[in-house]
Formats: sequence, C-alpha cells, structure tokens
Amino acid sequence: MMKELLLFSILLQSAAAWTPALINPRSPTALFSSTTSGSLHGQNSCFLPLKQLDQDYFAPRIVQIAGAYPGLSKEDFFAVTSEPAPEQGQWTYDFSDPDGPQLGTVAIDGSNVVSSAEDPVVIIAEHSSLNVPLPPAIKDAVDLIVLVDRAKNYFSERKFLVLDVPGEGVKIEAYETKADMPSNCEILGHVILTQIPWLPSMKPTKTGFMEVDEYF
Repeated sequence: MMKELLLFSILLQSAAAWTPALINPRSPTALFSSTTSGSLHGQNSCFLPLKQLDQDYFAPRIVQIAGAYPGLSKEDFFAVTSEPAPEQGQWTYDFSDPDGPQLGTVAIDGSNVVSSAEDPVVIIAEHSSLNVPLPPAIKDAVDLIVLVDRAKNYFSERKFLVLDVPGEGVKIEAYETKADMPSNCEILGHVILTQIPWLPSMKPTKTGFMEVDEYF
C-alpha cells in the first residue's frame, strides 16, 4: 500500500496545470522542419492513430496525494495543492517545475493501446507540425498529445516513427520503405496514439448521426 502511494506521490508532485485549448504561435522546434523526406498525416496513405475527444468528455483529473491514513497530520493534509479541472473536451498537463526541464505528466484514458505500451512517453506537438487538419475557424496552433512507445524502436511500413536525425533533431514521420528514411537516423519509437482536444469552435461531436459524430 505504502509503495503504491509513494509511486503516485512521485508522479503527482506539486505542479502548474494548463489546458491545451489554443496556444500562441511559438518559435519553430525540432518538430518543425522545412523539408521532409517522409510522410505526414494524410500523405501517401499514411495516417496517424487519431482520437478525437467530444464536447461531453471529462478527462481524468490529476490529483495530488496528501499522505496515508492513519498517521496523516493537518499540515500534511494542507501541504499539497489542487488545480482546476480541465474544460470539457480538453485535458491538463502537470509540470513539477514550470521553469525547469519540461518533465511533466498528463493523464490519458485507459485502453488496450495505452495499457499494452511497454515504454510510453508523451510528446506535445502542434497540430500543423503533423499535418492534422482542424476546422478552418481555428487559426492558432493547437496542442495534440502524441503517445509514443519507445520499446518499438524498429521500422514499420507507413507507421509514424519518432526519429533522431543528425543535424535536424527529433522528427515524426512515416515512410513506405526503410530506404526512404534519412541516412544515419535512429528510430526512437512508434506513435501509438494522437489525441485531439474538442474546442468550442468545433462542431458538436454528438449529433445523433453516427456517420458524422466524429471528426476522426
């Protein structure tokens, strides 16, 4: 019991939570390359594993642990902080030190895909960097959760790979053949899930008609 509490306590340290709704355009990162040798979403029959949240979605809430009972003191009880719940259709991030290295956590819904990942890690990517289309009304960059399994560090046809490319840094692309990949690159993992928030400027995802209920 105490071992489990300690594990959760490590994951859920004091944090500054924020939502992925709309963010201000920021300077290019390693994900934003002017040239690509591989495919992005929707190109050459390559498609990211997308999950579109709906307007009624309640994300798992990241809550800090005050301690174990019995033995809990009033000081321990009030030592931890709480963060606002995410907006419906969105999620929050948890960063232990907003001004330090971005080693935070984010809650992701359980599923077979998430559960079966051997060595999962999350990358936060702007939707345009992966060519994921969103409604024209959305002009600013939108954060997507990109779940990567680092245990899958091998090539797969038309699967989105996270690569370390010499001179370019980290890239996320898909390739039809291994020969199409950049030379001397290293495969760091496979993208196994890409989560898209629901934003107020989007159409409702529950219309009563299954064929138009989801964007993806």
